[in-house]
Amino acid sequence: MDEQYRCERKEEVSLYKIGLFSQMNQVTIKTLRHYDDIGILKPAHIDEQNGYRYYTSAQLPVLHRILALRQMGFSLEEIKKVQEGMPEEKLLMQKKSELIKKIAEETMKLSQVECYLLQKGVDREYHVVLKELPEVIVASRRLVIPGYEALFSVMPSMGAEMERLGCICAVPEYCFTSYHDGEYKEKDIDVEICEAVTEKKQDSDILTFKVIEKVETAACVFHKGSYAEFPKAYAAALKWIEENCFEIAGDLRESYIDGVWNKDSEEEWLTEIQIPVRKINKKDQEAEEKLIEY
Repeated sequence: MDEQYRCERKEEVSLYKIGLFSQMNQVTIKTLRHYDDIGILKPAHIDEQNGYRYYTSAQLPVLHRILALRQMGFSLEEIKKVQEGMPEEKLLMQKKSELIKKIAEETMKLSQVECYLLQKGVDREYHVVLKELPEVIVASRRLVIPGYEALFSVMPSMGAEMERLGCICAVPEYCFTSYHDGEYKEKDIDVEICEAVTEKKQDSDILTFKVIEKVETAACVFHKGSYAEFPKAYAAALKWIEENCFEIAGDLRESYIDGVWNKDSEEEWLTEIQIPVRKINKKDQEAEEKLIEY
């Protein structure tokens, strides 16, 4: 008789009303009802007469697992996938990758803030922004010019040739020059002038048509005023690149937005300097710095 009584006692299950269950787990009733609605934690029993929801102690680990995953940033949809059979380890590895990426992004923001705080005087005129440069079809002319001032004499003839070939400029307009020498030169400068167009035309003696591939990341800074003041903008951009663990990864571009063709005052000229960059592995950078020291 005693043995039968003990077996019956083992089968007894305590039911907790939704209010008490919410207090035990510090979860609102509204949250528990929502979990019920979407199917990730249904009550063990619902009273047919009054609709009260009841839970059991066996559901505590289930709820705690949901809460733990939520604290790690998992969505309810992701948690449901785990309950439906998706390996939890796979989900955790995905979340780990997301968090590492997010930490890197936030660290970059902090680095930028610190960089601006340290800047003084002229440097604060220039705000560096990282952005993608999209793929573009261009009419280009590459040549060696005697000096930078010669650009003004080259561009009109290039525009006339584009008009002769029936070129249609892309919208928004994107006119830029790239420098291929790899260093600053005062004369005999290898320059390529590019104008974004809607489609390729047949190459001519003056123009070449091609597609310039997308640049994933470019450090960009606006310069307002005379082209003679470009070195200040370049100095600010290059300083930022170095301090934020980037390196130059392509030809520099000068994108002309406003200039002599539409502004009367040189002070109103607006140019965006675009420098393709890539992130440097910090360990590799430290190793390189040690080699330089020795």
